[in-house]
Amino acid sequence: MSNRPTPTTRLSSLPEKTSQWFERAAAALLEQLPCRQGCCHCCIGTFPVTILDQQHLQEGLARLPDAQRRAIQQKAQDQVAAIEARFPRLSSSPLLDDWSDHLTEQIGDQFQDLPCPALSSDGSCAVYAFRPLTCRSMGIPPDQNGCVEGACEVQTTVPIIRLSPPFREEEDRLAGEESQQLTALRLKRQCQGEELLLPYAFLPQ
Repeated sequence: MSNRPTPTTRLSSLPEKTSQWFERAAAALLEQLPCRQGCCHCCIGTFPVTILDQQHLQEGLARLPDAQRRAIQQKAQDQVAAIEARFPRLSSSPLLDDWSDHLTEQIGDQFQDLPCPALSSDGSCAVYAFRPLTCRSMGIPPDQNGCVEGACEVQTTVPIIRLSPPFREEEDRLAGEESQQLTALRLKRQCQGEELLLPYAFLPQ
C-alpha cells in the first residue's frame, strides 16, 4: 500500500492504528497481498461506513481545494439521488442500522459499479489520509470459523495464508475501540444510528 505512516512516539489515532496494523499484517503475510498503489478494485461499489468514518472524510474534504471538494460532493449527490430513486426510504434517513442485511446487500448488488466519489481518474484516492477504517483494513484475508477466504476478487489469484492469532487479537481490540468511539460520537450527535452508505458520508454537513 502507498503512503505508509511514519513512526511516531505520540499516541496514534484509531485510523493510524488501523493502518499500522494493516502494514504489519501485510508484512507477516510476506507481502503476498495484491493491495498496492494502482489497485482500486475495492474502491468500486457502494457499502456501509460509519458516522466516525463520515467525520474523518469531512475533515479530509475540508482540506481540499474548493473546486475539487465541490466536484467530489457533486459525485456523491448524484449517487445518492440514484440510490434514493431505487430505495426511497433512504430519503427520510440515510442511517442503515434498522435495515435488514438482505436489503443492505440488495443496495450493494444494484450499485456495485458505483466508484467511490473520492476515486480519481488515475485510481488514487483524493482523501487517502482520511479514508474509512474499512478501507484501511481491506485486503487482509478474513478468517471466519476456521476458514480463510480471499478478501476480494483480485485476491483469489494469490496464495491465501492464515494470519497469526496475535494479529487477530489486535484486530478485535481495534474493533472494540471503534465501537467505543462510535458510541461516544452517536451520543454527542444524538444520532439514531451509526451506519450509512458511503456516498452520504461525502455530502456537505
